Amino acid sequence: MENYNIASALVEKAKTQPDVLAIAFPIRNSIDKNGITRYKKISFKELAHETSCMARGLLASGFQKGDKVLMMVPPGFDFFILGFSMLQTGIVPIFIDPGTGLKNLKKCINESEPNGFIGISKAHVARILLGWGKKSIRKTITIGPRLFWGGKKMKTVLAIDRSETSFPVFNAGPNDLAAILFTTGSTGLPKGVSYSHGNFKSQLDMIKETFGFSPGEIDMPTFPPFALFNPALGMSSIIPDMDPTKPASVNPRHIIGPIKQFGITNMFGSPALLEKVGRYGEEKGIKLPSLNRVISAGAPASTKALIRFSSMLNPETQIFTPYGSTEAMPITKVGSHQILRETQAKTENGHGVCIGKVIKGIEVDIIKIKDEAIPFWAEDLKVLEGEIGEIVVKGPNVTQSYYNRENANQLAKIQDGHVMRHRMGDLGYFDSDGNLWFCGRKSHRVKSGNQELYTIQCEHIFNKHPDVFRTALLGVNGNAVICVEVEKSKSQIDREKLKNELLSWASDHPLTKPIKTLLFHPGFPVDYRHNAKIIREKLAYWAKNKLT
Repeated sequence: MENYNIASALVEKAKTQPDVLAIAFPIRNSIDKNGITRYKKISFKELAHETSCMARGLLASGFQKGDKVLMMVPPGFDFFILGFSMLQTGIVPIFIDPGTGLKNLKKCINESEPNGFIGISKAHVARILLGWGKKSIRKTITIGPRLFWGGKKMKTVLAIDRSETSFPVFNAGPNDLAAILFTTGSTGLPKGVSYSHGNFKSQLDMIKETFGFSPGEIDMPTFPPFALFNPALGMSSIIPDMDPTKPASVNPRHIIGPIKQFGITNMFGSPALLEKVGRYGEEKGIKLPSLNRVISAGAPASTKALIRFSSMLNPETQIFTPYGSTEAMPITKVGSHQILRETQAKTENGHGVCIGKVIKGIEVDIIKIKDEAIPFWAEDLKVLEGEIGEIVVKGPNVTQSYYNRENANQLAKIQDGHVMRHRMGDLGYFDSDGNLWFCGRKSHRVKSGNQELYTIQCEHIFNKHPDVFRTALLGVNGNAVICVEVEKSKSQIDREKLKNELLSWASDHPLTKPIKTLLFHPGFPVDYRHNAKIIREKLAYWAKNKLT
């Protein structure tokens, strides 16, 4: 029987490449004037050994296969050995971004019903004071000082059995629950996505084939959980010295320095991080010749950000912006060469954003726009080529359900035989060349009179203006309103002139003709995971008050 557990790759790497660097962790704020950061390095053999020790310690401490354990651990040594050891033992980690807010955190924790909690001292204090998981959590481990809440300490658990023997990896089937990953909640309360071991393995296989990773590559995952895939991809991981929850605030030197220091070949970064580092690199004339590819996700990267970051890369090196979501990724692949050379002009004229060709092994269809549940799949749901509708996906990497959220399952899942298709909640269409184009979120469409406007289509018409950083289309009191965040690098902008120009553009284009109102905003509220998705609900509340 095939083992679908991706943690088995770590054991294999420990045997075949024992002394090769697995992960390097930065010593905080240790960068010198030459851009060199001091790192703590761990080989595949050392990582596998520490993971086995942690796996034995977890089981000896009363945890067992099938336990759901909430992890509130910052990215570092503890995070990775806990992540790998849980996969090895069949313990199910639950990941919720702390940035979702205290109210949402409590709801998500109670909904996911964890019977274990592993976290830093501060997280345990919050758990006790705020009553997180009070009815379900019975097993706890503390990283750092343990005060009045009992349970075990991480150091104690790791020291229970330090024998050199490798811990046997749980032989997972494709449908065994592997993890519960919560969405960002950028369009509402975060939802817990049930990931099976089959989902993870399919993701891994698709990523490997789609992007052509080679053994021996060196990766910089600025969203550290992605590094859990790297042993199976044969890659070393260099964790940057940054707060992964605030990519827009990253110090560019903390990204550029390690890329040069380690000769990093692959980097993942959110559009906000690419924007920040690209501006710095363009201004300083920096070149990063070691990078073979850059991957960006979380929201569409602006063409301005792609141009800036590309200025640091070799001419043949691309920035890939694959399409996907927490529930299903990757779905499509597109590179900066195609975006900047072929599709940019169409995007700026209201065609939406090209998100490329569908990845092998995935089935993508466009269905009629409908807000209600669709219980069963039928071919007559599909629209004609070129017609805008909701994007629906099916494949082995597509998750089948949300955990304990039946209403969300009804609205997002369509039964198709023995599997579920997932409604992405995004609007788009296929062009005649088989490229998928993204037009905006279904829940964000704006009705003005008899016309329905889609956010991404309309916003990019305005975003091409040199004085505009980004825009957001909103519906306020039945009217279409465009909010504008001006270009940060320009100190002097005539806002009245800019407003008149943009409203003139709006009246000249059939898609944006209903837009008669423009508001300037100092800085849009964005999601906490990638700092790239605009929180339109908050922005709409601000706009409504502004117009009252």
